[in-house]
Amino acid sequence: MLPGKTIIIVLVTLAIGFAGGFVLRPVIAPPQQADTIAVASPAPPVTGEARGTQYFVAHIDEARQVVAGCRDGSVRGEECATAEEAIIKVDAQERRKRFLGN
Repeated sequence: MLPGKTIIIVLVTLAIGFAGGFVLRPVIAPPQQADTIAVASPAPPVTGEARGTQYFVAHIDEARQVVAGCRDGSVRGEECATAEEAIIKVDAQERRKRFLGN
């Protein structure tokens, strides 16, 4: 092949690849939504995912309800462990405050 013809083929192939990347980008990696709005109290997740320990530390009454539900069998899954861990953390913080007098 001629050197000039090879360069043209490479440039056309690169142009097609870049154009395809720009066209398929929304399909390959959808844009992430930015959480720019600060919410005073976060709502529980809508999906079926288990809520984390931080959520239950902030909502300790709900954590106690979940643990009670776990004991009687109405609640199952990862939330049982995370809610119980949050209760342990909050109780430990309260005992530490009472002990140190803060």
